[in-house]
Amino acid sequence: MEWQRSAFDWNQARAFLVTAEEGSLSAAARALRLTQPTLSRQVAGLEEALGVTLFERTSRALLLTQAGTELLEHFRGMGDAANRIALTATGQSQAVTGKVVIAATNGMATYVLPRVLKELRTKAPDLQIEIIASNETSDLRRREADIAIRHRRPQDEALFARRLRDMTGQLYASTPYLDEVGRPSTAEDLARMNFVGFDAPEQRLGLMASRGIELTTANFNFLTSSVTLSVALIRQGFGIGILPVEIGEAYPELENPFPAFEPIEIETWLVAHRELRTNPRIRLVFDLIAEGV
Repeated sequence: MEWQRSAFDWNQARAFLVTAEEGSLSAAARALRLTQPTLSRQVAGLEEALGVTLFERTSRALLLTQAGTELLEHFRGMGDAANRIALTATGQSQAVTGKVVIAATNGMATYVLPRVLKELRTKAPDLQIEIIASNETSDLRRREADIAIRHRRPQDEALFARRLRDMTGQLYASTPYLDEVGRPSTAEDLARMNFVGFDAPEQRLGLMASRGIELTTANFNFLTSSVTLSVALIRQGFGIGILPVEIGEAYPELENPFPAFEPIEIETWLVAHRELRTNPRIRLVFDLIAEGV
């Protein structure tokens, strides 16, 4: 191998790769936690080292040149290799100390994880746990998180997944709200009531229709992607919402307004990168969550 020809800086290569993936210097700078001028100098340094122009710089955007497009796949391979090195190194660590990042949906992070992690505090008090409470899927390959709790099975073969106990979704409304508007006795009654929407209501219409409830977007006067806010809105009487039974039953002022509604089964998966299974701290947290959930 001609080592001198490959003597460019990996930081410069990473700067080019992330800029190409993110589509702009500003977005790439945020992703890498660098200043935009620093990132721009790294990309320019790589262009100088390779003797090619990687981007066409316009007033509105960065466009990959032909050389940039051809080299991008090679740099993606380098990025994947760098991530694998980091994952393998993490997997070799034998100390039950350090940091573990857990990514979970807003609802799981708020209502499930705290009680599960109580035992962890006893077994490994020196561990530092960071919880990413977001409905966005964290990229485990890129180490955005070490462990993730998801509601769909991952398709990536590099990930290790264990199915947890399924959750059950049911309709809930506040007792004062139902006292005011009346309790529905038929599907038609239910279809005339207000609903608190989780994410885009269009995604719920087919689900409700499959259970004989013909709603329209007009039924959803309040929308949110946050389970915690959805719970607050339902408790305050803004309408009916779908909640996991474990959450709904935690509030005595909530009740099922239409018991004939067919419950919704919600898959729950615990996911980690395969190479992290040999890491004691990751394994400990993974197993505790699996047992607790």
